[in-house]
Amino acid sequence: MKVAVLGGTGMVGSRIVAELAARGHQVTSVSRQQAAAYPDGVLTITADATDPVAVAALAATHDVVVSAIGPSREPGGDPGSFAGTLTALAEAVSPTRLAVVGGAGSLLAAPGVRLIETPEFPELYKAEAVAAADSLQALIALGLTSQWTYLSPAPVIAPGERTGSYRTADDSPAGDFISAEDFAVAMVDEIETPTHDGRRFTVAH
Repeated sequence: MKVAVLGGTGMVGSRIVAELAARGHQVTSVSRQQAAAYPDGVLTITADATDPVAVAALAATHDVVVSAIGPSREPGGDPGSFAGTLTALAEAVSPTRLAVVGGAGSLLAAPGVRLIETPEFPELYKAEAVAAADSLQALIALGLTSQWTYLSPAPVIAPGERTGSYRTADDSPAGDFISAEDFAVAMVDEIETPTHDGRRFTVAH
């Protein structure tokens, strides 16, 4: 399978690239800034994931596009613009399948209460988390029911061990933590055998 990973140099994106390559897929890593080293056989492209023309051209030559980009963290950046970025990306990619690395803030802590709405949610990350939550709703509103999957991590995701094991859930956390390595395993499992068409799911240890 030919898979393009937008944001392939990031903490999560780089691990998805590595997992795909290890399983024998043809991988293209797309980023504004390339990494020093990649697994053997990975094609690298320097491009802007917000350019719909470039993304559409990329999608036309791949079976799946993975979005491992997120709301802006740059000083003076606008995290709130990410919902528009993701919907434009989904439209540019269509009808190629889109697999989205999502956020955890939109997961439900209780019926009708998202994690971002709980008192203990860190204020430092709230703007980014709200933007990611808005992007999920915007993606759903597009109505592309069979062309995308949105995978949310556990509330805590960090580099760690690849165990190859994880638990899944739909809209409530499956646990408190997932390693970035096992998140990548879950994403590639979904790419190879889609079971969450047009909806979000989440993974944890």
